[in-house]
Amino acid sequence: MDKLTLILWTLLLPAAGASAETLLLRGATVHTVTNGTLTPGDVLVRDGKIAAVASRIEEPADRAIDLVGLHLFPGLVSASTELGLVEISSVRASLDVQETGEFTPEIESWTAVNPDSELIPVARANGITHFVPVPGGSLLSGASSMMAARGWTIEDMTVRRRTAMHLFWPDHSLRVPGPKASEKVKPLDEQARERTERIRVIDRFFADAAAWEKRRPDSPVVPAWEAMLPVVRGELPLVVHAQGLREIRAALKWSATHPRLRLILDGGRDAWMLADELAQREIPVIYSEVFTLPAQSSDAYDVQFVAPAVLEKAGVTVAISEGSGGSASRQRNLPYAAAQAAAFGFSRKAALASITLVPAQLHGVGDRLGSIDVGKDASLFASTGDILDIRSEVKHLWIAGTEQSLVSRHTRLADRYRSRPTK
Repeated sequence: MDKLTLILWTLLLPAAGASAETLLLRGATVHTVTNGTLTPGDVLVRDGKIAAVASRIEEPADRAIDLVGLHLFPGLVSASTELGLVEISSVRASLDVQETGEFTPEIESWTAVNPDSELIPVARANGITHFVPVPGGSLLSGASSMMAARGWTIEDMTVRRRTAMHLFWPDHSLRVPGPKASEKVKPLDEQARERTERIRVIDRFFADAAAWEKRRPDSPVVPAWEAMLPVVRGELPLVVHAQGLREIRAALKWSATHPRLRLILDGGRDAWMLADELAQREIPVIYSEVFTLPAQSSDAYDVQFVAPAVLEKAGVTVAISEGSGGSASRQRNLPYAAAQAAAFGFSRKAALASITLVPAQLHGVGDRLGSIDVGKDASLFASTGDILDIRSEVKHLWIAGTEQSLVSRHTRLADRYRSRPTK
């Protein structure tokens, strides 16, 4: 086959995973996220897209699926994760999450995702249809990507190659001498100088990136600076990873001197302490600390449980995630983190949106994912109850209109040990 013929065949083939079959999902309790709940409701899927949503649809379809008694939700979106980049944390060959160098903006995480990861089907079996793998690094690690939880290759899985740039804010915690006399701790003023220098390095890099925007037209292409252009122009969000109050406060102070940046805070353990400022500056939070132990012995036991509610009350847009630090195997627990926050004051509407529509919007695909609306991708799942109820079980899941297998390593092991000899 010559090259021209191959290109023509590629253009004529349908998008990976998209289904040409017309489906009618009938009789479920439909949680649209954006337009309330239909009880019961029907959803018509045509060419991998949602064609109609109503209490009753009479249009013809190739196949009708009875979902009476089940709840239909938009696919869950994991906003910040190592899923696809980490398989077994103790096996170095299965880790591809950490980049070398302090500034690597040209990196795109989709290139490192493992389509054969055993952890992806596990997450998918609990309603996750899309995820955002985040490259790790020293400071500015590169761009995250939006991935579908299905596909033979990374090209099949990739929905959007660049969704946000990621900056890991330097640690601002104070180190004091411990009980052991042998412990060597730098003086506090020296620690302060080191923190100031790290911020100066970040500032200098962003100043150079902004200067590149004014380069001469005939200047040679430099991938790193080209990758930074949409960030400094405010076209691509900058996700700042920070947990403690000191780090968050320093990051907010620094970002105030760069008004064109579209900031998103990731992690945000102590973000609730600065909720009013975050709301005033319209900085969203990808909160990943619901099940984290309280940082201080004086903190209430539920300080992390109620943090999303505090942020919501102040007017901050909140996405819930399982975090991008050692979180690949925990992605199946994403709905439970949102449920825990809902049990401690986070509204149910906000809790559901925090794992569906909000992460899709933050990563630039809110027009395609995150809710059950006409024109969006038919990435949906049907469960036995509310997905924010740990007792609910996912029975069907579709990505771009194609039903996906719910078999995973967990189900295979369960089947194996259920059939083990009893004597």
